[in-house]
Amino acid sequence: MTFPQRLIDGYNAFAVGRLHREQDRYRELAELGQSPEILVVGCCDSRVSPEVIFDAHPGELFVVRNVANIIPPYSPDGQAHGVSAALEFAVAALKVKHIVVLGHARCGGVKAFAEDAEPLSPGDFIGKWMQLMAPAAEKAGPRGQLSPIDYLTKLEQANIGNSLDNLMTFPRLAKLIERGAIQTHGAYFGVASGELYVMDKATGDFNRIAA
Repeated sequence: MTFPQRLIDGYNAFAVGRLHREQDRYRELAELGQSPEILVVGCCDSRVSPEVIFDAHPGELFVVRNVANIIPPYSPDGQAHGVSAALEFAVAALKVKHIVVLGHARCGGVKAFAEDAEPLSPGDFIGKWMQLMAPAAEKAGPRGQLSPIDYLTKLEQANIGNSLDNLMTFPRLAKLIERGAIQTHGAYFGVASGELYVMDKATGDFNRIAA
């Protein structure tokens, strides 16, 4: 098995371009460690890279990605929880000041949930994971009054709000948020348009950021 040539080509471009320009920053990060102020919880969809969307430099963002940018509720049951572990590290060790939940249009995970799609495997890992979206679906309401595309947009955005709500189930994090030591934000990226929308916490509406 050969390593993908696309990755080799990409690394070569990186090595003579960005790495060359930011070599000092990489050396500093290696020596002093990372200290990002922003945690982004995004979808693992290949079209929605937070580092690309926010034009981030090395060390600026601590990024967690999963199917449909879901933050599960606090569940100290002794099992392994990848998102919760990342939250714990970002909050307790890195002491981030902002947590951004970044959702996006045309999310395959949200669509699978909305359409109650058939499992892709006997384990149905995606189906079980997407059940965490059930509270968001309740908030989005019935789909009959909207077109399929509009309903999926509403559900995608409700899912962002649900993940933000779940942050408050983490006792230590909730105290930091209530004290203003950490701010939370919802954002929504339009894959086709490239537009970015930010959630108004007072209304729940998503307002476009002017480019």
